[in-house]
Amino acid sequence: MRMRHATLAVALMAAFGSSQAADPAACAAGTAPTYPVTAKVAHTDNYHGTTIADPYRWLEDANSAQTKTWVDAQNAVTQAWLGQIPQREAIRQRLTKLWNYERYSVPSKDGGRYFYTRNDGLQNQSVLYTLKNLGDEPRMLLDPNKLAADGTVALAGAEVSPDGKLLAYSTAASGSDWNEIRVRDIESGKDLDDHVKFVKFSNTAWTKDGKGFFYSRYDEPKEATKLADVNYFQKLYYHRIGTPQSADTLVYDRPDQKEWGFGGQTTDDGRYLVITTTKGTAPKYRVSYKDLSKPDSKVVDLIDNFDAGYTFIDNVGSVFYFSTDRKAPKKRIVAIDVSKPGEANWKEIVAESAETLTGADIINNQLVLEYLKDARSVVKVVDLKGKPAREIALPGIGTVGGLSGKRSETETFYSFTGFTTPTTIYRLNLKTGQSSVFRQPKVDFNPADYETRQQFFTSKDGTKVPMFIVSKKGIKLDGSNPTYLYGYGGFNISMTPGFSPANLAWMEMGGVYVVANLRGGGEYGEAWHQAGTKLQKQNVFDDFIGAAEWLVANKVTSPAKLAIGGGSNGGLLVGAAMTQRPDLFGAAIPMVGVMDMLRFHKFTIGWAWTSDYGSADNPEEFKALVKYSPLHNLKPGTAYPATMVTTADHDDRVVPAHSFKFAAAAQAAQAGCNPVLIRIDTKAGHGAGKPTAKQIEEVADRWGFLSRALKM
Repeated sequence: MRMRHATLAVALMAAFGSSQAADPAACAAGTAPTYPVTAKVAHTDNYHGTTIADPYRWLEDANSAQTKTWVDAQNAVTQAWLGQIPQREAIRQRLTKLWNYERYSVPSKDGGRYFYTRNDGLQNQSVLYTLKNLGDEPRMLLDPNKLAADGTVALAGAEVSPDGKLLAYSTAASGSDWNEIRVRDIESGKDLDDHVKFVKFSNTAWTKDGKGFFYSRYDEPKEATKLADVNYFQKLYYHRIGTPQSADTLVYDRPDQKEWGFGGQTTDDGRYLVITTTKGTAPKYRVSYKDLSKPDSKVVDLIDNFDAGYTFIDNVGSVFYFSTDRKAPKKRIVAIDVSKPGEANWKEIVAESAETLTGADIINNQLVLEYLKDARSVVKVVDLKGKPAREIALPGIGTVGGLSGKRSETETFYSFTGFTTPTTIYRLNLKTGQSSVFRQPKVDFNPADYETRQQFFTSKDGTKVPMFIVSKKGIKLDGSNPTYLYGYGGFNISMTPGFSPANLAWMEMGGVYVVANLRGGGEYGEAWHQAGTKLQKQNVFDDFIGAAEWLVANKVTSPAKLAIGGGSNGGLLVGAAMTQRPDLFGAAIPMVGVMDMLRFHKFTIGWAWTSDYGSADNPEEFKALVKYSPLHNLKPGTAYPATMVTTADHDDRVVPAHSFKFAAAAQAAQAGCNPVLIRIDTKAGHGAGKPTAKQIEEVADRWGFLSRALKM
């Protein structure tokens, strides 16, 4: 296989011509590879009087023969370089062993049945099981591994009808965001004829009678360009079981608002359809509802502006419970009676606290609340008037997931995980507050050999920012430790402790793993998020650079031993950090990153990110974007860190053109001997649903790359 790649590389470079990043004689053996020459075109754009060159614009056409030839040539170079790493195969074997443990999802209970997924360890996709009593032998309900021989069709969502008879499940192929929904009879295990397509960014919400469900879709895309074309005009539909999709009923749309998206949710009592309207990725929503007890009822706007975030929790009759950051950046719980919906009539049930409220549900007629305290989970229970009942004891510093259910249930389930704690599933008795282990995995390592500590550092403007530092116990602080600094910093998403066999393997190799809780995330509420958006986005990069500087100053590591990584918005983070401070890092791995900050909004759902980034169409925001856009801040003649850009051919979230153009420009700009590679996966997308085998191969390449780049 490696020989074939090397031969292909020679053939393709002969076709393209070749360029050398640095004089081979002046570089250590095997450092700077020979790259394929990437053709430049004389394309420019005018932004508010500023001319910007875009010489690699042709790489935006992923379907062209020229782009496909370039992809093959780049992959050949990358695989040839990675193939020279002696540790790579040993890393892959160790990852395979670490990954080979049972993994369970948090069970849900519907129609008198329990449902959960299980992976026996190395299955490409987790399998859905059902059982009536927890002591019963579980029955396999859906095995996604049988949908594609190579495991590239994933279960993207599953919703059980209230009577427990039918399962509406959605699948995604090759990592694409496009989904298809089918319906399975739970008793027989056979699919019905129902087949719903053109679904994207949607849940399914059953009616109480189990005769149909609500879902969100776009108009039918053009097959040839559906992975790149912009997505506008989402619509909310109702599908009745046993009828073709062409007969589905349009429930709600706004033809005057192309950017609005709609999510439908039915209340447990079956009376209401609650419609949450989004505009891009901003956590500010409109909320409407439809009374399903009246066949011809109209959709009523309950909150008709995008002034704050509102997450529907549950209803008690006409009283709707929401978590909201309206007048509370760290969120609170309010009750709104839809018969008198004016804000003056809202009742505050749970006031904003010092911790950030991240989740809430009504179970056992109590509010079960999830909070973040310095990026780690806290769980509290209060009654429906807000009176505290108890705090749930957790096993340690970590992250909780799950804690959902119905108001009438007296139990729920949750997951708990930490950096060195494999995800364990607990069953929680809400009458007593006691938790018991439901499923606990056995992983081939000793948690006592590792330690996690939280460290606060000071960013450029004086802001205190936390990070988690995880390593084997007893490492020497002499600056020699290979360190992988990971971050995200955007879209109100919090980086919390979580177990990963990939990160465990890194620490077994002697590496230190660090996660920085940057501004732009949700760790400290909406004010923390907003401090890392639009004209304030540089704060995120300053925070990340500040984390790196602290690690170096305190001799955890040194620049030559420090690698940075991040995916999607985190890929942008890595691209910005390495172009602003190339001297600070020994290696960089920007994964599926947003690298062209002037054109991101022109592809698929990219326009939705303008709420965090702003847009080059706005003169002031353009000035901010062009200052940090990774693609536009590569300077020829600069010695950049060893870099491996990663992307995938079916990524229709952050289209691969971002990574293609950045890699081409970085190869042309690189002055030193450090490699600039791009790894382009096939039959894969932005990351969701990626088969286990592909995950292991990608991580083996990542750690293999760093083992060579950091001279481990």
